[in-house]
Amino acid sequence: QVQLVESGGGMVQAGGSLRLSCAASGSISRLNAMGWYRQAPGKQRELVARITTGGSSNYADSVKGRFTISGDNAKNTVYMQMNSLKPEDTAVYYCAAERVGVHYWGQGTQVTVSS
Repeated sequence: QVQLVESGGGMVQAGGSLRLSCAASGSISRLNAMGWYRQAPGKQRELVARITTGGSSNYADSVKGRFTISGDNAKNTVYMQMNSLKPEDTAVYYCAAERVGVHYWGQGTQVTVSS
């Protein structure tokens, strides 16, 4: 099992910035990627950004150029710097850890962007 603990959500005005953190513990040696997903009210959960253990990353088109995902292998932690936030970024953000065929999820952290 893998445990994920998120932090860093909150409320910010449009144009502001937030940094999310996700610390992983447990059976992390077989993980091949970590990432952030989000779910807004009435919408499906969507991938925001993902980074592999090899350091490759990919982003949703809606956040490219504004969000940056990074990892600290020594701390088993992944971060997501979110800049130029927009009201449409408002959602619950979930950290995810991937092993082949398995996703582990954090509890979620609320991000609210006011206009």
